[in-house]
Amino acid sequence: MQINISQDALNWFKEEMEVAPGEAVRFFVRYGGSSKLQPGFSLGVTKDQPNEMAVKIEEDQVTYFIEQSDVWYFDGHNLQVSVNDDLHELDYSYEK
Repeated sequence: MQINISQDALNWFKEEMEVAPGEAVRFFVRYGGSSKLQPGFSLGVTKDQPNEMAVKIEEDQVTYFIEQSDVWYFDGHNLQVSVNDDLHELDYSYEK
């Protein structure tokens, strides 16, 4: 399992979430919303410190990660993070 983040998404994190070098960003499972992978659940994002990282990527001295407790949601898929140009929001896609 991998996390891939596009350059426009990295810029979004810096501008919208004010992510700075040395910080960490967690992708987490939340109840509700819409998902292509798990009905009734969706993906959230927050600044957080890792506890039991299952997967991570470091870009521009920022750690982006998923905790072990949330791995089930991805069902063996890689997470692709980009920005929806129309909505100016993060967009998630999943690839096996």
